[in-house]
Amino acid sequence: MSTRPLPPDASLADRTAELREQRARVALGGGEKRLAKQHEQGKLTARERVDALLDPGTFAETGMFARHTSTYFGLDKVEMPADGVVTGAGAVLGRPVHVASQDFTVAGGSAGEVHSDKVVAMMRASLSTGTPFVFINDSGGARVQEGIGSLAGYGRVFYSNVLLSGVVPQVAIIAGPCAGGAAYSPALTDFVIQTRQAHMFITGPNVIAQVTGEQVTADALGGADAHMTRSGVTHFVADDDEQAVLIAKKLLSFLPQNNTEDPPIVDPDDVIEPDPSLLEVVPTSAKKGYDVREVVARLVDRGDFLEVQAGYAQNIVVGFGRITGRTVGVVANQPTVMSGVLDIDASDKASSFVRFCNAFNIPLLTLVDVPGFLPGVAQEHHGIIRHGAKLLYAYSAATVPKVTVVLRKAYGGAYVAMCSKDVGADKVFAWPSAEIAVMGAEGAAEIVFRREIAGAEDPAARRQELIEEYRSTFSTPYVAASRGLVDDIIDPAETRAQVSRALEVLAAKRDVRPAKKHGLGPT
Repeated sequence: MSTRPLPPDASLADRTAELREQRARVALGGGEKRLAKQHEQGKLTARERVDALLDPGTFAETGMFARHTSTYFGLDKVEMPADGVVTGAGAVLGRPVHVASQDFTVAGGSAGEVHSDKVVAMMRASLSTGTPFVFINDSGGARVQEGIGSLAGYGRVFYSNVLLSGVVPQVAIIAGPCAGGAAYSPALTDFVIQTRQAHMFITGPNVIAQVTGEQVTADALGGADAHMTRSGVTHFVADDDEQAVLIAKKLLSFLPQNNTEDPPIVDPDDVIEPDPSLLEVVPTSAKKGYDVREVVARLVDRGDFLEVQAGYAQNIVVGFGRITGRTVGVVANQPTVMSGVLDIDASDKASSFVRFCNAFNIPLLTLVDVPGFLPGVAQEHHGIIRHGAKLLYAYSAATVPKVTVVLRKAYGGAYVAMCSKDVGADKVFAWPSAEIAVMGAEGAAEIVFRREIAGAEDPAARRQELIEEYRSTFSTPYVAASRGLVDDIIDPAETRAQVSRALEVLAAKRDVRPAKKHGLGPT
């Protein structure tokens, strides 16, 4: 890369000056014009993204002078600084991480063998040091000129994603194009953060139009909103690169470095005084909706809650918060959307989140207000049985502390699936408003008392009487408490205190499970 080769007897000072020149040239990536174009598109450069993510002065780059070895199609004459990807280690909020950031100004960020090997080297370093891995994607895909070698490189990246899975947290930031096989690496990570300037798809709009005749824009096909609301691939949407980095930092603050550690205790909020406002948030009538995030905000420290996949399967809410400084994963039915019913997407969303929390030693707080699983031909034919079973499996397999609070209704199989005592909840609380039953009193009365209602002089009045009789007999928390399915019926105002104490006691929980390679859960 040097433009002025030094003589063999050059001094160390001259060689050091040459090194500085080489570093400066590599840092320019594809050159000043391409860097300027990146900025014109509202995007940071690869190195700017790394600098924004990492604490100042902590980045130690690896592989700055890596060079591709391909000679096909004149590549031996093409200079690609750092082979189109910036890799190294640094710190986020004082804790070490490894990072790879693709440089779109160098050959469109295309991935060849050396490019992918640099990424893999960082992933393996994350694995050996027990530190999170952050991969910032901005690439046109495989480097076509390198042929099958580029595909082999991608294969090694995918394999490494799987090796890291469940061992260290993996975060993918999609900050530009991410097409073809490249999209599978983010899909193998734990969290995907996508900017509104980015697109992610296996086959782009042009190919789809040629093959199927369908016309679709890049945004509609693989934009951030499409992947948040439709496909569920994206966990967080960011307006720009700066916001994506901030989301990544906040996310990492909740997580442990690896699966052998507990999450960090951060700035504990020890205020656990009764909060009477909770009595006003949740309506007594099971037919009235409310935003369960208002309940969550009153339970977590300072109301600080990082919701995951906020725009996808909105009938269930999942995310991270802290209770007296300790990270908790929250799963809650959302009555404002489809009455909080469980469907295919909600089951997938919640089960994936539960599995992540269990892998990384994050206790689970489950808030229950669920009328059941969503009925319908489409749900049955698309596999609500196996998708719903994923949630049952995830909770049953989880060995982390599990605390459940039944806020209002908890009916049928959905009650069981939402971390009931029988699938391993360590502590189950219920509010006095809780109704725990096979189904709602109205439906149950129609089945249990069908003949009695039909034979009554005034069927409507008798039906209402029998509904109230069923509700008072089976739909109160006291029946469940008498059977040991609820540990305590609590004053809603004391929920934060009760959950906090339960989590403190359960912090030392040890769970004994049968030895096996791994379970075979529903897919």
